[in-house]
Amino acid sequence: MFLLIVFAFSGFHNQLNLDVQTIFKYTALSFALITLVKFFIYYFLQRYRMFFGGNFRRTVILGVNKRTKSLEHFFKTKPEYGYNHIKTFSLKDNNPKTFQETLNFIKKEYIDEIYCSISELNNKQITELIEFADNNLRIIKFLPDNKSIYSKKLKYEYYNYIPILALRTIPLDETFNKFIKRVFDVVFSLIVIAFLLSWFIPVLALLIKLESKGPVFFKQARNGINYNVFYCYKFRSMTPNKNAHLHQATRGDQRVTKIGKFIRKTSLDELPQFYNVLMGDMSVVGPRPHMVSHADIYAKNIDKFMVRHFVKPGITGLAQVSGYRGEVESEKDIIGRVKYDIFYIENWSLLLDIKIVTQTLSALLKGDDKAY
Repeated sequence: MFLLIVFAFSGFHNQLNLDVQTIFKYTALSFALITLVKFFIYYFLQRYRMFFGGNFRRTVILGVNKRTKSLEHFFKTKPEYGYNHIKTFSLKDNNPKTFQETLNFIKKEYIDEIYCSISELNNKQITELIEFADNNLRIIKFLPDNKSIYSKKLKYEYYNYIPILALRTIPLDETFNKFIKRVFDVVFSLIVIAFLLSWFIPVLALLIKLESKGPVFFKQARNGINYNVFYCYKFRSMTPNKNAHLHQATRGDQRVTKIGKFIRKTSLDELPQFYNVLMGDMSVVGPRPHMVSHADIYAKNIDKFMVRHFVKPGITGLAQVSGYRGEVESEKDIIGRVKYDIFYIENWSLLLDIKIVTQTLSALLKGDDKAY
């Protein structure tokens, strides 16, 4: 495809007077250099893991049989693949206490990935394990056997001829997808900052200062990717108060200023978050981040809430354009938000991001009853 494009370009711009031999040389050199760079990165990363002990994922295996022993051997004899195997558990006694102790160990030892043989677990344990992994930001993968494996979209891969099934596929785990999304975020945020915020900040800062005393910007601790805490920035829309980090704005909230009502209604208060995007804490599109105090409560009470933190939070998201923006008035709201966020995480594409941004702009122009 690249070669065809080069030929088409040289043919369209025939004034460049490029002959066929030059085009073939250029294409061959390009492919050779790209191949060399990719192999260099691949072998450099392997050596870095082997000699410096970096870039490792901590693993445990649940179940003891021929396949799990082969996988354990692979982990221990192939350090260049980046796995640090911590422990293998035998669960043949089907003791609930032993199973719970295993889950506690995984949490205490900061295990990144859990590998388990389905033949060693009963249905209840598999369900508990999936829920535990989702709610504690752990990756879970299965070693298949002759049992049926759910009707989910599974990722099938091999570790040195050992078949492995991943229960959840996250497109943004792929390096190329991360690069594409980051380029989109940086370009989009730079356009907003250069053409909008550069003149809008002084104007809005003056209006905010004239109405009430306090800072122009409001920062709040929120949970981002991997549940790490970062500071999310907004234009201040309320009178300064001690409970801002505990309570969301509600309909008719007396803390909201007059200029605050306008910028909240039009979502202009969110614009400083493009600086968060530029710094890498957030993305233009992604699950909306929650206040730390609220996130801790949701993490304990809402199933799969933690799955949202496998990717960067966003200024807007699929849940927001699907009717789940603003105040969480009931448990139904947060459950719906989590459902849409997980769908976004598992089905991400650049086109989906562009579609969500377009729908967000359309919603801003039409107005939203939950924007207050």
